Amino acid sequence: MMDDGMLSQDEIDALLSMNDESEDEQAEEKDKAQPIKNEDYLSSIEEDTIGEIGNISFGNSATTLSTLLNQKVSITTPQVSIVRKQELNKAFSFEHVKVQVNYESGFTGENLFVIKSEDAAIISDIMLGGDGTSPDDALNDIHLSAVQEAMNQMMGAAATSMSTIFNKLVNITPPTIELGEAYKTDATIENLEDELFVKVSFQLKVGDLIDSNIMQLIPFPFAYELVEELLNQSSKEKQEVNKEPAQPDMSDKVDQNQMTGSEKTQNEDVKQQYLGEQTKQADANIQTASFSEFDKVELNKNEQRNLDMLLDIPLQVTVELGRTQKPIKDILDLSSGSIIELDKLAGEPVDILVNKKLIAQGEVVVIDENFGVRVTDIISKTERLMKLN
Repeated sequence: MMDDGMLSQDEIDALLSMNDESEDEQAEEKDKAQPIKNEDYLSSIEEDTIGEIGNISFGNSATTLSTLLNQKVSITTPQVSIVRKQELNKAFSFEHVKVQVNYESGFTGENLFVIKSEDAAIISDIMLGGDGTSPDDALNDIHLSAVQEAMNQMMGAAATSMSTIFNKLVNITPPTIELGEAYKTDATIENLEDELFVKVSFQLKVGDLIDSNIMQLIPFPFAYELVEELLNQSSKEKQEVNKEPAQPDMSDKVDQNQMTGSEKTQNEDVKQQYLGEQTKQADANIQTASFSEFDKVELNKNEQRNLDMLLDIPLQVTVELGRTQKPIKDILDLSSGSIIELDKLAGEPVDILVNKKLIAQGEVVVIDENFGVRVTDIISKTERLMKLN
């Protein structure tokens, strides 16, 4: 400050700078208070892709959980939203169980799954031999271990589905589990490095025992990586399907005048194999193709009736995931939870057999609660004849 009591120019600038910083902080805090819109970070296609990945993965997980609990399990179409890290505790307005799963191969990232404590209690009660109707209110270490095992098998099935979706091997680490209180910040949330997350919410139904929600939290960079890889993979497959035939290499073109008659004829035959080659022929004599006419054959009533009788013959359709051979000793050692390795890799097409004869190949899909097979290739007649016993 000057001797005359007036502020210097440097002091005025400092005060203005402090005022600007304060306004910027207030604006930043105001922006954080505003809810995030999905369209600000994800296009509609990217949002649908995240939902489809979750839908397929949890479809297989629901089948696994149904087997473990011996109950009908259904998971509805997911809802995708974007949340900030500081807003996560607001989403946990109930006592909950958090299960963290990390990817160790195929991808590098982490997932956090959140279910209600009361739902976890029902799952643990059934896993420990109860019927789920009167679970313990307090979850101890044994209950958490049972829930952890259920989630481990569910996430294993989800990883298998992702291996099929992304056409590469995807493995996960054993899940870690932790109890959480309503509206309370805990170590699991604080240890998450990212500030922005994709929240995928499913409605979970287990028989008449559970009608609740399960939440999946994915760090936004990891979720975006999944979307980009899947969309790029789909785009690449379309380009390969629509790719035009390769043009013939004409660098070794031979002078036609130096060829004998047989060589010219042979060379012309080779050229005719390149259907994609565009050639200009002067004064070419082009004629319209003519086809033989066939008389229409009318079937009498008896013949038509005999043909219709074939349409009602039942055929056994079997989808074969794979095969293996094991000695009797290994068969006798099998127990609940044993894993049998088949002769096919994850992502390979499954065989579709009719009356034990291979006729097509396809890929496994999940429709609502049931498995299905999308036919991708029909076995040619020659291959079918070669495979006949």
